Amino acid sequence: MSIPGLERWLASPQGSYVLAWEQEQADAAVADIFGFNAVQIGLPQCDFLRANRIPLRQKAGSGAAADVLCAPTALPFAALSTDLVVLPHVLEFAADPHQVLREVERILIPEGQLLLLGFNPYSLWGLRRRRGEFPWNGHYIGINRLRDWLGLLGFEVDRGSFGCFAPPLESEPWLRRWHPIEGVSKRWWRYGGAVYQLRAIKRTHGMRLITPPWRKTKVAAKALRPVARKEGHER
Repeated sequence: MSIPGLERWLASPQGSYVLAWEQEQADAAVADIFGFNAVQIGLPQCDFLRANRIPLRQKAGSGAAADVLCAPTALPFAALSTDLVVLPHVLEFAADPHQVLREVERILIPEGQLLLLGFNPYSLWGLRRRRGEFPWNGHYIGINRLRDWLGLLGFEVDRGSFGCFAPPLESEPWLRRWHPIEGVSKRWWRYGGAVYQLRAIKRTHGMRLITPPWRKTKVAAKALRPVARKEGHER
């Protein structure tokens, strides 16, 4: 999936500002997740699995930085084979975000974990969407809607947070001036961050075998009745 304007934005002050927060959040979120296979789908230019200690870590997507070339709607991984999936800014730029989540659910093992990074439509950055190239041309998904989608697929949201409360300024000095306000904004306008991270766990409920209600009744022991002895007549 090629995203127009992605490379240019990643190198801009805005891109550096957002990616610095997302990298910090991802490092903290994946550090304590263990298993055998981890996959980052999308944004292969960034390494959101670098703090994870799972032996096999791969990046799936398009471009030279990807380890596995594929579309997020058709992942070339076996079902129930992956312990951790990181999905950075894929859903808001996918033609079928529901199919992307279905594929993620398919490859995750029971109790496998998903880390999502996305743009918040209810922020100052969300007001500029659909203008120009990345990231303004995306279909931003609200966190409540995302929770509903995940719930339908059997995921349980574990934790989440918002970040990057500065306006979408293009100047690095102006973005730096907003750094002291980040803490205040997080406290008083906690849902107004430009981006969010959401961590969810795939729950698989165990099957319960329903058997017929056999009744185990004890058979009463039959009492022995004494047999009358027949005595012969004496002659």
